[in-house]
Amino acid sequence: MNVESERKDEQEVKGWRKALKSVGNWLAHKDKDEWLKDMRGVLSLVSTVIATMTFQSALNPPGGVRPGNESGVVQCPENSADNNPCPGESILAVLYPDEYKIFLIWNTTCFISSLAVCLLLVSGFPLNHRFFTWLLSIGMCITISSLTLTYMTGAGMVTPDPLWNTTNSMFNKVIYIWISLLGLVAFVLCLRLIVWIVFACSN
Repeated sequence: MNVESERKDEQEVKGWRKALKSVGNWLAHKDKDEWLKDMRGVLSLVSTVIATMTFQSALNPPGGVRPGNESGVVQCPENSADNNPCPGESILAVLYPDEYKIFLIWNTTCFISSLAVCLLLVSGFPLNHRFFTWLLSIGMCITISSLTLTYMTGAGMVTPDPLWNTTNSMFNKVIYIWISLLGLVAFVLCLRLIVWIVFACSN
């Protein structure tokens, strides 16, 4: 009786391993070396462009900055209660302080995550290792998602309210579609990592 139960358990384990192996083969890339070479170049280009965009949007924010006086005198308002920015400071930071704070949070997240991807690419870590490949993919998901939210927040600040209210439902639908797509990509990446961990621990 014990021998039969042990055989049954072994067959169940083999069945699970066979199913996981099938999933791993389905998620694996056919030409891994060529894919890694292409991914390294694409990620390097995309992360550099995004880092440049977010750096520029922090120094030249939506709505522009307050210019200096026509006389050439650059000074801050004497009365801080005037609620006027100093020359060179963001105008929208005064008009919409809460929205501008959210814009800065998402923009900074996007900037740091894109720099982290660049750092991983030039650090010399083996890209053929599954964990570092997964880490790069998750980093790009965070970068692109925060870039999307930065765009949404910036567009909401510079678009007039009547026009924004008419297009807000469209933006909400786009966000829902984006979240669904991001969830699918994150699920596939996590599933691939789990399959790799299971096989690494069983061997």
